[in-house]
Amino acid sequence: MINIKTPADCCGCTACASICPHDAITMKPDALGFLYPDVDDSKCIDCGLCEKVCAFNDNYDTSLNLDKPLAYGARHKDMKEIETSRSGAAFIAISDYILAQGGVVYGAGYTDHFRVVHKRATTKEERDEFKGSKYVQSDMCGVFRQVKKDLRDGLIVLFSGTPCQTSGLNSYVGKKLRENLYLVDIVCHGVPSPFVWRDYLAYLEKKQGSPIVWVNFRDKQKYGWAAHHETFKFKTGGCKMSFKYLFYKHIMFRKSCGKCHFTNLKRPSDITIADFWGWEKTDPRFNEDDKGCSLVLLNTEKGRKLFEAVKKQLNTIPVELQDCIQPNMQHPSVIDEKRDQFEREYAKHGFKYIYFKYGEDGIRYKLKQLKTQIKQRIKRFLKR
Repeated sequence: MINIKTPADCCGCTACASICPHDAITMKPDALGFLYPDVDDSKCIDCGLCEKVCAFNDNYDTSLNLDKPLAYGARHKDMKEIETSRSGAAFIAISDYILAQGGVVYGAGYTDHFRVVHKRATTKEERDEFKGSKYVQSDMCGVFRQVKKDLRDGLIVLFSGTPCQTSGLNSYVGKKLRENLYLVDIVCHGVPSPFVWRDYLAYLEKKQGSPIVWVNFRDKQKYGWAAHHETFKFKTGGCKMSFKYLFYKHIMFRKSCGKCHFTNLKRPSDITIADFWGWEKTDPRFNEDDKGCSLVLLNTEKGRKLFEAVKKQLNTIPVELQDCIQPNMQHPSVIDEKRDQFEREYAKHGFKYIYFKYGEDGIRYKLKQLKTQIKQRIKRFLKR
């Protein structure tokens, strides 16, 4: 049976729970809401399938990969699609093509009150929920089995997710059903706590005295692509807050993010998409309006053919790999040394305690902001 010796050994992809023929494995949350497999010994028959399917290791399948990825910068020709997408809307062009073939698309959306889950879409309207970033680990329960059912029913499937999710799905589906499955991963920085996200929303609503009705993890229309400003809209009116401070501290990431096996150019997917940081090295005019552009890595021949089929919807430029390499394509994010302490204090004292100690409302953050403001004022004074 699956045996997770340390939390860092599990990415929560659900492949083990999905493949179990006796439903002996359920995914249960830890103190921060990250899901881990829990085995019911009374149902387990020790068939070993759960251990064999695990693809969170250095032996994940790259048998279809090209010698090295082909890299492109991409922007959708429809500006509305760019403005409502995270980067350059390359995913929209790719998923539009799959939907036009009668296929289905899987991606991260919302359920309940902005809880992040993976969903299935058969129309553009359903697919549009997958637009934009969701800086929270998505719940995958039941999704892998639905993907396999779609493939067995003869449907073309496009699945988008983090590389640990695509690697797990690829292993679960198996080579016989792989022909109609297109995998798209993102260059992932790390996945934050679902429970901290839930409590953060509740804290904002209480502070504002109004329910949140809309969330945008990167408000490009108001602040531009590079600025990375988030917007939370309340029923009584708009209000800008920020979740990114805790995000970039790496203090609430899943532990497996610190030992990610996929932070390299041997991606576990047909196509990789990301923000195209460094675009100006290739073409200084490509994103001069700061609306955003996508980096697209074609990792397999299958991915290359798919991209060729959708190119007419995009403005593209070929890119040298050395001009688009990002930190998380070279090494995992470094988890904050106080991460275990953060989890213990959250479990014991709750969200408000850790938010005031580690987050934007804490004295440390406010002192840091004050220090930055003083430095900026001194610089402006000296320039006079």
